[in-house]
Amino acid sequence: MAPFNQIRTAAPFIINKNLGSALVVEDEPNFNAAGEAVVPPTAKQKYDFDRNGWLLFPGVLADDDTEEMREFCTRLRREPDGVPKHERCGLGGPLQRLADHPIVVGFLNEFLAYAPAASPDHYGFRLETAHIFHRSARDGQTGSFAPHNGNGLFRLPGDSHLYRCVPGKAWSGLTRIVWELNPVEKGRGGTLLVTGSHKAAYPAPESMRQPDSPLWDTYECPPGSLLIFSEAVTHSACPWTNEHNDRLAIFSLYNTIASRWCDWLPDAELLESMPPLRRTLFRGVYAGNNGAGDFMSKTSPYADSNVGG
Repeated sequence: MAPFNQIRTAAPFIINKNLGSALVVEDEPNFNAAGEAVVPPTAKQKYDFDRNGWLLFPGVLADDDTEEMREFCTRLRREPDGVPKHERCGLGGPLQRLADHPIVVGFLNEFLAYAPAASPDHYGFRLETAHIFHRSARDGQTGSFAPHNGNGLFRLPGDSHLYRCVPGKAWSGLTRIVWELNPVEKGRGGTLLVTGSHKAAYPAPESMRQPDSPLWDTYECPPGSLLIFSEAVTHSACPWTNEHNDRLAIFSLYNTIASRWCDWLPDAELLESMPPLRRTLFRGVYAGNNGAGDFMSKTSPYADSNVGG
């Protein structure tokens, strides 16, 4: 077999704010709030997410971390009074570390961040929500099939459920991060996804309204796995049927700096307890001069960036 020849690539020309100048990505954080090195997606992972609209990272978390997070979620569900009020959410206790996990930051730097609003001290994206999902076949809390979204390549501004791409660069408006803390068996309750539907140009066929349609894809994974999907892809909950394990998952939603879809915010005391870099996930919903240093030097094509009016 002939050796694989490396394909030549160049940085895509992305139009910046003023006069068609190029957007230069150079100040995105290389370390998260815990001081851990950010993990950028590989070339194959970028290709797979762009073509599929979703991506699975099996077994990301260490067993000890996964167990600690499961115990916290179980205590919060069974004995909420034993958890401080400000931590009774999907960012409480050890779950807070998931908000800017190195793989999450690396992925969102590539597919969501607005570079002029990013710096080593500020993330270039926002965290909209972080909720704990519990599904149990034994308790009858299985969730229900409810397909939605898709066709994100053609949505207008104002609808955050969109997807954009040009040669060499893609952008996922609302991006869902799911941490599976228990094992997921294929076809027994993991999230359903219609691969490629984030770019679909036609309405969904009638058959998609059935959970057993071959159009639906899903996954299996060990505890501590990470699922990332664009909210622009058609997806649905799937009733959980595994009677041996409950589904315990953290569903977080990320958005661009200048857009907001949900009105959720963490408790002020919880927010105050976060490291400064992690707190930037919840800063104001605007882009210009939003804490990233000299905004005009990043958005003006001129050497002298004192441009206005």
